[in-house]
Amino acid sequence: MTRPSDHPIVEVATAKIHSMKSADIGAVLTGAQLLLSMVETRRAARNGNGDDSPAALELEKIEQQLGQLESLDGQGDDIRKEIDDLRQRVHALRSGISHRAAWIKTELARHPQRPYFLDYVEKIFTDFSEIHGDRRFSDDPAMVCGMARFHGEEVLLVGTQKGRDTKQKVYRNFGMPNPDGYRKALRAMKVAEKFGRPILTFVDTPGAYPGLGAEERGQAEAIALNLREMARMRVPMITTITGEGGSGGALAIAVSNRVLMMENAIYSVISPEGCASIMWRDAAKRELAAEAMRITAPDLKELGCVDEIVPEPEGGAHTDHDAAVKLVDEALQKNLSELKGLSAENLISNRYDKFRTMAQFFTEG
Repeated sequence: MTRPSDHPIVEVATAKIHSMKSADIGAVLTGAQLLLSMVETRRAARNGNGDDSPAALELEKIEQQLGQLESLDGQGDDIRKEIDDLRQRVHALRSGISHRAAWIKTELARHPQRPYFLDYVEKIFTDFSEIHGDRRFSDDPAMVCGMARFHGEEVLLVGTQKGRDTKQKVYRNFGMPNPDGYRKALRAMKVAEKFGRPILTFVDTPGAYPGLGAEERGQAEAIALNLREMARMRVPMITTITGEGGSGGALAIAVSNRVLMMENAIYSVISPEGCASIMWRDAAKRELAAEAMRITAPDLKELGCVDEIVPEPEGGAHTDHDAAVKLVDEALQKNLSELKGLSAENLISNRYDKFRTMAQFFTEG
């Protein structure tokens, strides 16, 4: 397959730009228009689906050509108008690709073959001993907690768990914890704090379960209590967002000293579909919502909501579980070794300052 940068139209146009006369500018514009039309046709045929990286490279090459053309002398009004029209078409395509890129990340975060919490437990940790029940109502299978060893060190693991087949999905409530799950997690964290064990949490949930029973048993109160108590924990805490990080249901186990996020994970206050339904009353605009919400790892790293992006194997974590797990393992080792040297007071102040200054921006007026 011919690479975008090796396309004959691009090669010829780029070679001639600096030596052309005024009359030749129209010919190069025609070539750029043809290449741009090809990009538009391919994207329309795919209906926005598929890999947009070749299109992005082609658009970048077209923009380079247009920039060089604009710097030449002898342009008439018609030529300048054509260049402006081409720039507008390129901008429209770039916007579409950008929206699509955010939605592709969302689909990857939800991929049913991504490693789930118990996969990480099995491959990274040893001697896992699960803790059950909140001592108030029930044991929530959507929230899994337990003591384990991480390279010989005693730690507490807390994570949301999804299911792969229908039976497991129903049993795990599609990874959406009830208040009993959050209370179980807090109970386990208190035990870990008592014995000075670091806490490692793993987030992959669409959000807390919004059912009637969950509301009756105090879903909001359970989440709020976790936020307050986690902020006060006197042991190192690290959160890894491995898939979806949805709303307060994710944050309720993510108030940590370090928040790591996998390359193709998402983290947001609401799903793109929910946002689109509220903002435009049309869930079909989910791709536009995904881009506007800035829910991908690079966006959240820039905003200060996460501390580190954990890379994934090419194509996503679902393509190679062992490679994805190894990358998470290395990130956890590095961050835990840095946190273990801090005193309890420093850990608390570090956590407090981190969340108080998150996503603050100031501009000169």
